[in-house]
Amino acid sequence: MTAPLGRLIVYTKKIDAMAAFYCAHFDYEEIRRDGDRIVELRPRTSGVSLLLHPASKGQREGQALIKLVFDVEDVGAFCEAAKARGLQFGAIHQADGYSFANAKDPSNNSISVSSRAFSV
Repeated sequence: MTAPLGRLIVYTKKIDAMAAFYCAHFDYEEIRRDGDRIVELRPRTSGVSLLLHPASKGQREGQALIKLVFDVEDVGAFCEAAKARGLQFGAIHQADGYSFANAKDPSNNSISVSSRAFSV
């Protein structure tokens, strides 16, 4: 029996800003259901859905030990296009056969774009 990862919950105090961010920069589709406090973000192509869950008063944003990594073939081109839309990534790093760059989302969570999935 297998159980593939299908959704990731991200706790936030900035639901609307987070939904706009992931839709604008990573091509997610926002889904809101009447009476549901969770906003679902579904990738328009493939990938993991993000569930934006309201953070409790005691939760501090950006404190989780995770990073959301988005697979892109050309990190430099993606970063330039993102910059034109208002998202600034840090320096592009070269790793073992791939490159990556880091940024933060509106709730201060770590995100990255990486070409690792396309490396030989």
